[in-house]
Amino acid sequence: MSDLRFDGRVAVVTGAGQGLGRAHALAFAARGAKVVANDAGEEVDGTAREETGDRAAAVVAEIQRAGGVALADTNDVATPDGARGLIEAALDTFGRIDILVNNAGILRDRSFQNITVEEWDAVLDVHLRGAFLVSRAAFEHLREHGYGRIVNTTSSSGLFGNFGQSNYAAATMAIVGLTKTLAIEGASYDISANAVAPLAHTRMTKDTLPREGAAKMAPEQVTPLVAWLAHEDCPTTGEIYSAGGGRFARVFIAEGGGVVLPNASVEDISDNWPDINAERPYVIPRDRREQVEAHMQTLK
Repeated sequence: MSDLRFDGRVAVVTGAGQGLGRAHALAFAARGAKVVANDAGEEVDGTAREETGDRAAAVVAEIQRAGGVALADTNDVATPDGARGLIEAALDTFGRIDILVNNAGILRDRSFQNITVEEWDAVLDVHLRGAFLVSRAAFEHLREHGYGRIVNTTSSSGLFGNFGQSNYAAATMAIVGLTKTLAIEGASYDISANAVAPLAHTRMTKDTLPREGAAKMAPEQVTPLVAWLAHEDCPTTGEIYSAGGGRFARVFIAEGGGVVLPNASVEDISDNWPDINAERPYVIPRDRREQVEAHMQTLK
């Protein structure tokens, strides 16, 4: 099989200053894409950095030393002006956008009993609002261009839940819904949208993953999946994948066969609870319409 290249493509990667975003940006550039590396340079909790230095510029310098082409951007994707500024910078410099990887994120972990509104809002702003704002800023151009690949970053915390991360879980699971809707609305314009739940040793996970496994769980072990989903040859859209340590798997949202109980009473629900909870047979609807159709079919 010939190498999968991105020659002539322009990729925008948010949160590209280190970790997963950096790995993605370097990979796109190594395979021929022009890259816009966005990073606001904040700490893991979203607060401003005390030390000087520009992470985005450092990644761009790394790309350029390897012979690639890249642009550094420090806009705040959680603001409308910042998201719009990022996309405008890409268009002004390279004239087009083909790939968008929404990867920027922060953490404000706290048990639900103790979480503050500010801690909740801060995480949703960067993850969910940021993905929405940057995608919205890029979407019109992608539609007019008749092509686009959007890869959003979700999380296992969002898909399956995790203690102390109600804000992060809510934001990243909401990104799944955003991704599936973008896939539906972008389909007729050759715009795909998929979500990746990475498991990698980064500054956001260094306290939750074993240090001795850092090399095996490097961000670079996630990037091949992101790159494939962003490639023009990839036919997939509206899906969710997990990736980490060299393991890749599809994650899907399914609906069990259920039980038909016309005019059900509470007692009927109780009596049939095991069958209502049965996982098989199941269906995996591609959109709400398919779910409704499948539901109505069982009622017949």
